Amino acid sequence: MKQSLADKLARADERLEELDALLSQPEIAGDMDRYRKLTREHADLTPVVALYRQYRQVEANQKSARGMLADPDMHELAEAELADCEAKIAQLEIQLQTALLPTDPNDERNIFLEIRAGTGGDESALFAGNLLRMYTRYAERCGWKVEIVSENPGEVGGYKEVIIRIVGHGAYSRLKFESGGHRVQRVPETESQGRIHTSACTVAVMPEADEVGEVDINPADLRIDTYRASGAGGQHINKTDSAVRITHLPTGLVVECQDDRSQHKNRAQAMSVLAARLKDREIQAQHATEASTRKSLIGTGDRSDRIRTYNFPQGRITDHRINLTLHKIDAMMDGDLTELFDVLAAEHQAELLATLSGE
Repeated sequence: MKQSLADKLARADERLEELDALLSQPEIAGDMDRYRKLTREHADLTPVVALYRQYRQVEANQKSARGMLADPDMHELAEAELADCEAKIAQLEIQLQTALLPTDPNDERNIFLEIRAGTGGDESALFAGNLLRMYTRYAERCGWKVEIVSENPGEVGGYKEVIIRIVGHGAYSRLKFESGGHRVQRVPETESQGRIHTSACTVAVMPEADEVGEVDINPADLRIDTYRASGAGGQHINKTDSAVRITHLPTGLVVECQDDRSQHKNRAQAMSVLAARLKDREIQAQHATEASTRKSLIGTGDRSDRIRTYNFPQGRITDHRINLTLHKIDAMMDGDLTELFDVLAAEHQAELLATLSGE
């Protein structure tokens, strides 16, 4: 085991003993915020330290077995014990490295998912509608709730832009690698010559902030406009200025929400989306910094990065980041994305392990 990993594990063992002592103090139990923080840290460290202590025990058994090699009566037994210890140590080292991987604090959060039509005109808007259905069907398979926050329908169907909120445990952990450019190759229904057209959409996945207050937003930096909602919604929604547009002046970010009849609810929802977008900007900046020192699975984080191609004539979907092609486009467009997401997560974990091992 590398000395850097051994040092980390030794510090974790010491810290767990400190936490055991702290949590037994009555004054700690009286401070609920601190108590929750310490119990969370204790829960995170316990499985890691348990593996480390198991590793140390196997090392002790290995040392004892080496001491028995010189005894002719014990030599065969000692060799068998040494072989068993070597196998266990190799397995435990892998488990310990995995347990030490940094966790993404946003993994368990709900998300806002934005889909925007790009090059390709009407065909791009139709593809945006296909992507929305794909993610919605996947969310349904996971038992998650999907809410449309705002939508700008295409002229012949689909969407020029649509934002949804997905509420479910681990939503961000499963969908966070979907940000980027999605390209489609197929024959449009309006194409009389049977020629294959290429169009594209961009997807952005943003973790929802716990509260708007989690992101520092100065009210003086906001311009809030109300206007009459357009489209479906009944007579009432068309007679009142219930739609809300919020402009964040320092960044130029604009969020609109007209999904609800209540101006108050639309404003609250728009503020949530704005907070998520600002939080996402911080995450993208962090990824860009990390990418300068090591390759990042999600590239630069630029929404224009082409991450995936959907080729309908050949029935395949290719993820360019991991060079994976799956020939089951119909099932995947119906939300069967588990295999793809599992491979993306495994590749990301492998990169983190390589980085950890190289420290």
